[in-house]
This record gives sequence, structure tokens and C-alpha cells, in this order.
Amino acid sequence: MDLSVVLPTLNGRDQLAASLDALAEHAPDAEIVVVNGPSADGTTGMVRERDDVDVLIELSDRNLNVARNAGIEVATGDVVALLRYDLSVEPPWLSALEDGIESADVVTGPMHQTLRNGMTTESLEENTIVGREVTYFNGGNVAFRREVLDSLDGFDEYLETGGARDAAHRLAGFGRSVAWAPEMCVRREFEADGGISEHDWGWKYRALTYRLVKNYGIRPGTVKRTAKHAISDGIDAALGVVKGDVTPSGWAGTGRDVGIGIATGASDGMVARARDRSRTRNPHGCSKRADRAVARYDWR
Repeated sequence: MDLSVVLPTLNGRDQLAASLDALAEHAPDAEIVVVNGPSADGTTGMVRERDDVDVLIELSDRNLNVARNAGIEVATGDVVALLRYDLSVEPPWLSALEDGIESADVVTGPMHQTLRNGMTTESLEENTIVGREVTYFNGGNVAFRREVLDSLDGFDEYLETGGARDAAHRLAGFGRSVAWAPEMCVRREFEADGGISEHDWGWKYRALTYRLVKNYGIRPGTVKRTAKHAISDGIDAALGVVKGDVTPSGWAGTGRDVGIGIATGASDGMVARARDRSRTRNPHGCSKRADRAVARYDWR
């Protein structure tokens, strides 16, 4: 197996350095491709000073799926892994990947997060949507057979979030297998008292509706699934108003953002479905543009 590891990064120099150190220790023969863009924390200099990175690509676009595709384009391995810049592979990672990819098209594993009160982990997530069995994967810890990535034409660059989930729907459409390897684990260390991230409700529902409509069309099942998410989030937001955590005007604004997101996602999803009627369902994939990189350093 010839393994390439693609690491998209943005303003994460120290975390990326730790991730690269772990790869050098536990997967020393892998081809390493770092896709940076556009960082302002000295990431470029740090990477260029290392001797264990094979390719560095500089981008001007902050879209994660653009970064993934830029790395996939230059990776030469017959197996391509995607690793998040702030995750470090654990000792069994490589052997679990090798075992899993022997019998599956895609293999993924859990992320361990160290907290003050212990450690959290993940488990396999599956769902049935419009009669299709979908196995989701961790977009920051996953490996593909090269021909599978080619059949998907990489990731959909329209999406600012949910690119991995969209790819999981399309993998299911091809009948590709996704294996869960519990030992293919990665670790993330962070301060547990960090700030609380705010939801971008508009993009959450825009992405959700887009990928459902693009992959399945407007059907009762897709409408029901979108409505189920909206109702659940609406109830949670209403409870926030009751508790005083959310203002009534904030709750109304959230509802407006959700509605606009659903309408935009449905419209754009129908356009995307019409533009690519094949099973690939990716009108914004790897093959659609050649201007992602603003600079490329190749030391192979």
C-alpha cells in the first residue's frame, strides 16, 4: 500500500506541527501533503523548515473542501487519507488503516478528545435515507482507495460545511463500503474551558437541504428529514427563550435564517442535481477547476 496523507490547515501552526510529529513517528513512509490557506501565523515557514513534508500547497480560499480537493489532486498514493491538522494519529492508526482498507473502499475511525474529567470518543453513525443505507465517516480521519475518490470527483466545493456527509451520501449511491476501525484512532488535546461556538443556522440548513435535494431530489423523505431537524432545533431555541439564554428577537432571527437557508439550499440543490445527473452528483468537484493553488512547493 502506498499511502498519501492530506492535511488541510488554517492558522494552526502548533497543532499542525504536533500532527506532523505523530505521523513521522507512526507512519514514517507516508507521503505527506499539507494544504495551507491562507494562514497568517507562520505555518508556511514552519512547514518549509521540516524534512518530513513532501508537498506544501498554498491557497487563497478558506473553504475546507477546496483544500481537500487541492491535496487530493497532487497525492500519488493508491490510498489517500484525510487528517485534520489539529489531530494526532495514535500508535495503532496505520495498522488499523491497512487492515480496514483491505476489505473496504473507505475506512474511518474515532477521535479521542481529552477533557478535564476524562476522555470522549466516537462511534459508527449510520442512517437510512430514501431507502439508501448511508454510513457516515469522520472527515478529519478517513482513508479512501484512490479509485473511489476519482469516482466521487473529490468533495463538493459548494459546501462550506457538511462536505464529508455529502460524500457519504454519494458513496452510498455508488454502493461503496465504509468500514469502521476502532483502532484507527486520532487524538485531540485542547483546553476544556474554551469559548462556546455560535451556530451558523443559515449555512447549517442551506448545506443540509442542498445535499439532500442534490442527492435524492425533492421527495417526502427529504422534506420530512429537513423538517425534523428544523422542529428539533426550534424547540431547543424556544427552551432557550424560556430559560432566558436567548432573546425572543434572537429566536425569531434564527427562524428567519433557517427558512432562508432551506430555500437557498433547495434551489441550489436542484440546480446541482440538474448539472450533474450522474451518480457522482458533484458539479463542484476536483475536475471542475485548476486554479486552487496560488503556490506549490514539491520536494518529492
